Amino acid sequence: MPTPPAPERTDASPDRHEPELDGRKAAILNAVVTEYIETAQPVGSAHVIRSPGIDVSSATVRSEMATLEREGFLVQPHTSAGRIPTDKGYRYFVDHLSGPGMLGEQQRQEVRRFFAQVHGEVEELLARTSGLLTSLTDYATVVVAPRHETSSIRSVQLVGLAPTVVLVLVVLSDGAVDKRTVELASPASEAALAAASAHLTAGLAGRTLGAPSATLLPTGDDSVDAMVRVGVEVVAELGCQPEPDQVFVGGSSRVASAFDAVDTVRSVLSILEQQLVVVELIEEVLDRGMSVAIGVEHGFEPLASCALVVSPVKVDGEPAGTIGVLGPTRMNYPKALAAVRVVAEQLSDRLSRGAGGPAAPPGPDRARAAESRRKGER
Repeated sequence: MPTPPAPERTDASPDRHEPELDGRKAAILNAVVTEYIETAQPVGSAHVIRSPGIDVSSATVRSEMATLEREGFLVQPHTSAGRIPTDKGYRYFVDHLSGPGMLGEQQRQEVRRFFAQVHGEVEELLARTSGLLTSLTDYATVVVAPRHETSSIRSVQLVGLAPTVVLVLVVLSDGAVDKRTVELASPASEAALAAASAHLTAGLAGRTLGAPSATLLPTGDDSVDAMVRVGVEVVAELGCQPEPDQVFVGGSSRVASAFDAVDTVRSVLSILEQQLVVVELIEEVLDRGMSVAIGVEHGFEPLASCALVVSPVKVDGEPAGTIGVLGPTRMNYPKALAAVRVVAEQLSDRLSRGAGGPAAPPGPDRARAAESRRKGER
């Protein structure tokens, strides 16, 4: 019988090699971390001996806690106080979780309802997803939108808004819809627009916006070919345009209650307002092969008292954005990991189907109505 795989490590930087603790020390450290996450109060031996898996005397627990302090896993904030975990202690705790944890049934239902009911374009979906993560974790949350130049094209549609005005809709694999309005030199018939849409979709589907546009074979109908050229030009323009990262932040109002120090609250709120910094921070964590960065591990001093739990979002196996939660190092890691994992999976599935769900991309009538509303709002 083959040997079962070892439990997956939830966050590890591949070059970290902390020594293993023996079973008793590991159980005591786990008890201290768990209690401190729950209460935010230093943990003494009296609490530890009541924890599951601890079957030794109070004197033995005190001795082992002193050893864990010397080894850098715990610290004693005051002489008469109990111990609290260090970043090293939290890291050991996270690395030795048996899994990412489980959301409660009520929270799982909340996630299912959210993704069953949410509709709209990608930007709206991502903004509301950041709110969902905040609701599940009570921490500040960050959702980084996918960059469209890496997304593949699902379809290209040409919709007549007026006799010489055409709306070009480019539907991408991540569910986004890019739009451009084009003035024509002469009117185009509905039949020519429909035929051009079909020809563009057949020729460009699966290509990325960032790749050079294909030269599509002529259809033999001059009016259709003219519309095809319009569509190809719009796709090429979309692929060439620099695209800033879109970042959706939720839970800023929860930051004050999550951190004890006013200076830390100010620092965290300031960082969350700087989208470029947030994106670079998350990318750095993922590039190092981590899903959890604790304290100074993320290399960003202003957030030294924070922990970051992140997960990539994927569409058809390709990266399509990132989600994460930012909280104090005294974070409920099992709950945060569970929430990020479940939401990343559901969001990946939704984006794979398109932000609006399984329905087809907007048809001509809906597109005209949407464009009319947009113009009326200007």
